[in-house]
Amino acid sequence: MVYDLLKKLSDAHGLSGFEGNIKTIIRKELDGYVDEITEDRLGNLIAIKKGSDFSVMIASHMDEIGLMVQYIDDKGFIKFVGIGGWFNPTLHTQRVVLHGTKGPVPGVIGSKPPHVMTPEDRKKEIKMEDLFIDIGASSAEEAAGLGIEIGTPVTIEQELIKLANNRVTGKALDNRVGVLVLIETLRRMKTSMTIYAVFTVQEEIGLKGAKVSAFALNPDVAIATDVTIPGDHPGVSKKEASPEMGKGPVLVLASASGRGLLADNRLVTWLRSAGDKMKIPYQLEVGDGGNTDASIINLVRDGIPSIPLSVPSRYIHSPVEVVDLKDVESTIDLLVDALKKKPKI
Repeated sequence: MVYDLLKKLSDAHGLSGFEGNIKTIIRKELDGYVDEITEDRLGNLIAIKKGSDFSVMIASHMDEIGLMVQYIDDKGFIKFVGIGGWFNPTLHTQRVVLHGTKGPVPGVIGSKPPHVMTPEDRKKEIKMEDLFIDIGASSAEEAAGLGIEIGTPVTIEQELIKLANNRVTGKALDNRVGVLVLIETLRRMKTSMTIYAVFTVQEEIGLKGAKVSAFALNPDVAIATDVTIPGDHPGVSKKEASPEMGKGPVLVLASASGRGLLADNRLVTWLRSAGDKMKIPYQLEVGDGGNTDASIINLVRDGIPSIPLSVPSRYIHSPVEVVDLKDVESTIDLLVDALKKKPKI
């Protein structure tokens, strides 16, 4: 069941600012499980489970990183800019979908083939401005006829598939994993508190949706469900990233060396107590880079106690992110159990 929903969410397309497809899925999945679903002016989807005066905001961003059409040349080749943080080599030769005015248009990201590269070319850093999208058009007019124009959003075309040991790989697991955790938590939880489940927009380009929704809702505490980097594969050391896949959810104590967020100690105790009581394994992380919606929610109004609760995910911000479904299930279990009891704030 978790795999099927994650595949649905991962395979869907929702660039920052264009999250409509994800909202449609979420609305359908939550039908009958919440008291109210609203949408604010920025586009955040807010599912409300009514309870006591004490409120918990759980934020999970819907958007994925992608591209946007910047220019179409006379031969129909498309130049683009990145929306969100890309490591440019991961874009090279990927298949993409352009979400044009007449519907989706497939394309590929091209560049000079190695056969005609000079030795100097081979040594050069791959720059986004040297890449382009080929949709098969032979002119700018033909591209326009397909519904492609400046500003057309572009996302990676990649399907979620199963790997060994209950692991899966696909695109946008940052943060469709967090979205799944929040959906399943709403389905399974029993709590006396009011829950604001906020599926936020535009996290990848500045935590924008979380800021405006937290200001409007003004919850007592907040949790951000997201993913985090494990240090359990070649190229990353445990010293750089202490979490490991398969060892449970991650309580992020510090983001960006504290410049982003220092998690509220009372919420750390609350979540750890739930894990210890239910014997749910969890991990602790102090990160020196990266932020989540919790970083901005924490600073809204007169301050909202906040903490990220994350799932380890390899190769984030690439088309082949990897998670362990056991970690996903453990994260849901931990959150569901924690919400049975009000944190001591």
